[in-house]
Amino acid sequence: MFLICADAFMSHSKTLSWNHSVPAALLLMAPFDLLASLAMDIYLPVVPAMTGILNTTPDIIQLTLSLYMAVLGLGQLMFGPLSDRIGRRRVLLGGALVFAASSFLLAGTSEAATFVGLRLLQAVGASAALVATFATVRDVYAEQPEGAVIYSLFSAMLAFVPALGPIAGALLARHFGWRALFLTLGILATAAMLQALPRWPETRPSGVPRQGMALQPILRSAAFWTYTLGFSAAMGSFFVFFSTAPRVLMGRAGFSAFGFSLAFATAALAMMVTTRFAKRFVARWGLAGSLTRGMGLLLLGAGLLTAGQLLAAPSFWTFVVPMWVIAAGIVFAVSVTANGALQAFGAVAGTGVALHFCVQSLIVGILGTGMVVLLDGDTAWPLVGYASLMAGVTLGCLRRL
Repeated sequence: MFLICADAFMSHSKTLSWNHSVPAALLLMAPFDLLASLAMDIYLPVVPAMTGILNTTPDIIQLTLSLYMAVLGLGQLMFGPLSDRIGRRRVLLGGALVFAASSFLLAGTSEAATFVGLRLLQAVGASAALVATFATVRDVYAEQPEGAVIYSLFSAMLAFVPALGPIAGALLARHFGWRALFLTLGILATAAMLQALPRWPETRPSGVPRQGMALQPILRSAAFWTYTLGFSAAMGSFFVFFSTAPRVLMGRAGFSAFGFSLAFATAALAMMVTTRFAKRFVARWGLAGSLTRGMGLLLLGAGLLTAGQLLAAPSFWTFVVPMWVIAAGIVFAVSVTANGALQAFGAVAGTGVALHFCVQSLIVGILGTGMVVLLDGDTAWPLVGYASLMAGVTLGCLRRL
């Protein structure tokens, strides 16, 4: 239904062309990339209090986290093919509209069942906007080095959200109450939608095959699986770092909450510095060469973490500095994985992007969480295990290509 509403915005989109510079394109696209993650991270500080606020059980509140993540990932399997059928612009604007509306409604409800339902609706909107954004990047920049810059900058910006989102959420909740979190999300989504409305043209290629015809060649593609595994290795390494860093740095190394936030942010800074040079190196190395070097840096970082774990106590130097090396590897990998996975599927980029992200989400969620649980999340071993295993598998698949 929301896509029908968004169709009202479409009357002039076919006459537009994509003529934005890279900085302008980033300003246009980045909000949709960031909001999906921010809706989770900004909410974390008030999660313990929501049981009393909504007069419900902790299990119900947990659903507002786990169901959001599940719908965010699984929704892409619906919206990817849908964007191939009806266009990126409709899916993007429709998703932004649903995200904004559900955020405003969340700020106004005090009933647990309604709150859970609206969180699901918020995840639906986030999923649609996310798929349309990445499909547009694939449509416009697939054969250009600027695509590597945009993908790597997206990843660097996303690295800041888990670090700064909870801090922002805690400050907003302390000064303005928990409803301010969702009002903020609604306002940001509305601003992004209003910016996109006159400036985001349709980029979907013509002649898109039916969904079943689109899925089969993608799922049979060795390149798709190789580069998607590389993407999973990169983003999963950051997920495991995010999951273990509080326990290692605050629990064992004695960092304060503020000191931890600063240390954590340096990993994102390392990603942003690497991004500054990504375009040049990707142009020189190509897709396979960039992914190979990215996986090599993951292995090097894992080796440094191993040495620190065996030879010294947990500290900034033994845990965070090796993550700088892994962060550089993440940038080189994610700069090329989408293009590498979808290089042969430009006409069905929406479906390809959806599968790319869904497979990555499943690998990271299952294997990454398994590593944290099985290899002692108070140590560097989960990050060592995940980065080493996934980088090794990816390099093996690259050799077979």
